[in-house]
Amino acid sequence: MIHYRLGSAACEGWVMEQETRELRRVGLKVTHPRMRILQIFDEEGVQHLTAEDVYKKLLAHQEDIGLATVYRVLTQFEAAGIIVKHNFEGGQAVYELDRGKHHDHMIDVDSGTVIEFVSEEIERLQREIADKHGYVIEDHSLVIYVRPKNRPRKG
Repeated sequence: MIHYRLGSAACEGWVMEQETRELRRVGLKVTHPRMRILQIFDEEGVQHLTAEDVYKKLLAHQEDIGLATVYRVLTQFEAAGIIVKHNFEGGQAVYELDRGKHHDHMIDVDSGTVIEFVSEEIERLQREIADKHGYVIEDHSLVIYVRPKNRPRKG
C-alpha cells in the first residue's frame, strides 16, 4: 500500500522509487502512464476521482495519455489492490488509493461530494447486529446519502 505524500525534490525522488517498487510488487511493469496515474492519486491525497477526472488532470499536465489507457490502468490497479473502485448510486464510478484503512462514506446527494469517515460505534453496532443473527462480518461497505441540514430538498 502507498502511505506517503509528495514534498521536496528529494522526497519526490523517494516517492517515485516507492511507486516503482509498488508497481513491481503487484506484478505490473513500470510504464509512464501507470506512474503518472499513480502520482495523480497520490498528489490528490484522500480523494475520489473518476476516470475522466484523472484524464483531465493528465491533459492539464500536457500528458499524452488517452482515456482508454486511463480506464485500462485503473482496471489493472483495481485488480492489483492499489486502488478501490466505488459505484455510488446515481453517479460514475470513482476510484481512491487503497491505503489499507477501513472507512465508510457519505455522499452529498446535491453536489456529489464524497465524505470519508470512521466510526467505531457504527462498526461495533454492525458486529453486534451480525452476531445477534448468528453471523460474523466478513466484509462490508457503508454509504450514507446526505444533504446539508440548511439546504432544502430539490424538486
